[in-house]
Amino acid sequence: MNENQLYLEEAIRWKMKFLRKPSMAERMSKGVQSKINARIPAKVHKAITESIKKMVEATLLGSNLTTFDKKTGALSLREKDELAQKTIAQYQKAAAVEGIGTGAGGIFLGLADFPLLLGIKMKCLFELASIYGYDIKEKEERMFLLYIFQLAFSGEAHRKEIFRMIEHWETEKREIDWLAFQQEYRDYLDLVKLFQLVPGFGAVIGGTANYKLLGHLGETARHVFHMRLIHETAGY
Repeated sequence: MNENQLYLEEAIRWKMKFLRKPSMAERMSKGVQSKINARIPAKVHKAITESIKKMVEATLLGSNLTTFDKKTGALSLREKDELAQKTIAQYQKAAAVEGIGTGAGGIFLGLADFPLLLGIKMKCLFELASIYGYDIKEKEERMFLLYIFQLAFSGEAHRKEIFRMIEHWETEKREIDWLAFQQEYRDYLDLVKLFQLVPGFGAVIGGTANYKLLGHLGETARHVFHMRLIHETAGY
């Protein structure tokens, strides 16, 4: 079994786990989250919505584009993956530090965390795309990153639809629906972020949550890029 086949099998196992039906405990947790969600102040919802809208617009226009010249063309998939994992770890540390700082300040600094964390996440995706050899100067590639973002932070039903589009990107690519994007992202994060808005306690929650959220995004991106790259280069 060659290297590509090993990475493809790993990605398929990840996909099956990622798309599995939520457990009873997870479904109950979602119900609790929905109730808490209704009690979160409107300004918190507004802050998240505006942050996501601006991030999506900036990404599609390329105004938040950061160029990474990784020169990875000669690297094997294993070498690219090792570099990707190191990159994810670096961004996890940055996200954790940022979360501790804003979480310690309570609701006002907690609200400031949303655009800052979004920026860190998009920079991570930009760099990972470059590592795997994709040109983020191209609008279609930036759009692909937004779909990876959506995939990582969507509920069960929406996640399956996004996954289908990613797997058939060449024929399914379409403009991002930022309204659906912000709703899924907001619902995914609300419960964790609510606790981050509590002064003092929020510092602990913020640092840990940001670290895990960045790690989740990074792992999602790794496996998606592996599947896409193997499909493009090996045809399976």
